[in-house]
Amino acid sequence: MKRKKQRKVAIFDIDGTIFRSSLLIEITEAMVQEGILPWKVRNLYAEAYKRWRERKGPYDDYIAGVVAAFEGNIEGVKYKDFHRVAKKVVSFYKNRVYIFTRDLVKNLRRRGYFLLAISNSPKDVLDEFCKELGFNKVYGRIYEIDKKGKLTGETQYLDLIRDKSKIVERAIEKENLTLRGSYGVGDTESDVPFLKMVSKPYCFNPNRRLHDYARRVGWEIVVERKDVIYSVK
Repeated sequence: MKRKKQRKVAIFDIDGTIFRSSLLIEITEAMVQEGILPWKVRNLYAEAYKRWRERKGPYDDYIAGVVAAFEGNIEGVKYKDFHRVAKKVVSFYKNRVYIFTRDLVKNLRRRGYFLLAISNSPKDVLDEFCKELGFNKVYGRIYEIDKKGKLTGETQYLDLIRDKSKIVERAIEKENLTLRGSYGVGDTESDVPFLKMVSKPYCFNPNRRLHDYARRVGWEIVVERKDVIYSVK
């Protein structure tokens, strides 16, 4: 039997690379606003947010605080409420995207690439957001649901989502993909494992650690600031 032709793949981180914020931050804030999560949740990352905004602390501390606040308070939340808010967040923010990556996604989709999204945001909100952009497959954080339809507070498959290279290997096998002529776009050092696998890595608006790594290995750095996009060699 003739084997089906492999499709080229383009791999994107989502938060900070396509979406001009973090889907996890926005869904956390929305769930607080709707009273699904208590207001005290915001206090758990308020100081880290303030320090980041004032350029006295790293963004990593801020996002880590949001993750801890969200996952530490979702136990008992009805899944239907979680999913409803995810759809509402995407409906509101679906066009808050970067020009460079938005156009790259469109171009690669027209060329027949398999679009793969990998993110540490909740898969429910990622599915909604990436559907708007035409992604073929989405990997994100999956939260356990009990028999009563409520979140247990447990995150499933953490060993997989923490290593993006494992996700790429899994997708290549399951979806009959090839890394020949592949693209990858990331913005932090956690994206290095999959960026090392692709033919054309882009470090888009990178943090310091990814920026320094990219300079050492000669990867292209792309910066989008206001209405200007430029490449750093």
